[in-house]
Amino acid sequence: MNWTAIRAIYLFEMARFFRTLAQSLISPVLSTSLYFVVFGAAIGSRIQEIEGVSYGSFIVPGLIMLSVITQAISNASFGIYFPKFIGTIYELLSAPVNFLEIVAGYVGAAATKALFIGVIILITAFFFVDVQIAHPLAMVAFLLLTCLSFALLGFIIGIWAGNFEQLQLVPLLVVTPLVFLGGSFYSISMLPPAWQTISYFNPVVYLISGFRWAFFGTADVPIGLSLLAIAGFTTVCLLVIGWIFKTGWRIRQ
Repeated sequence: MNWTAIRAIYLFEMARFFRTLAQSLISPVLSTSLYFVVFGAAIGSRIQEIEGVSYGSFIVPGLIMLSVITQAISNASFGIYFPKFIGTIYELLSAPVNFLEIVAGYVGAAATKALFIGVIILITAFFFVDVQIAHPLAMVAFLLLTCLSFALLGFIIGIWAGNFEQLQLVPLLVVTPLVFLGGSFYSISMLPPAWQTISYFNPVVYLISGFRWAFFGTADVPIGLSLLAIAGFTTVCLLVIGWIFKTGWRIRQ
């Protein structure tokens, strides 16, 4: 493993993050604060509790997942797409660096950025609501796995995208609706039986449910299924990336 190459890619991507700190960090925090004001205050005044948890506290895991997922995808997709766009990807491919090292550098940086934003949003939540974390280690594990898995998805999207419009297509039209419909701001048990069944086909439900269990000890689906879902999703993303580098799809073409 070429750790020097991984470190170079990682530091380069992290430097870009800190150069655009206002866009990369302040914007998500402000957006999350608005969610607390609108959902926590306006809707929370009508919905006092869900499963014994105040509504303002109940939405914290969903808000963190919403920000972490979108940030992991956007950072990873732009990180690999931009070298394709300006042509420097060929210098990277011709260097003595294998695909695992390339993926580790870009995905590691994107996951770190998303994790950093997730932690900042969690700290921000303490200023608005009383947040209790029942299982801190499980919370950290779910957060890390979510950052990693969706950074891998973002990497795939960045390779697939042929222009900047396509770069935003999947996050806006697929991922964000799945997150909103995945129980970010409500419990699946509140839905009619038919919609509950449909919701179980949404993979994001399992991520949010597991992450919420780490906070409050309650979940819409068994915690084992949540772990199995995120492990399976990560494995599929790794297999797809391996196939991409093996065939050169959208990289050398």
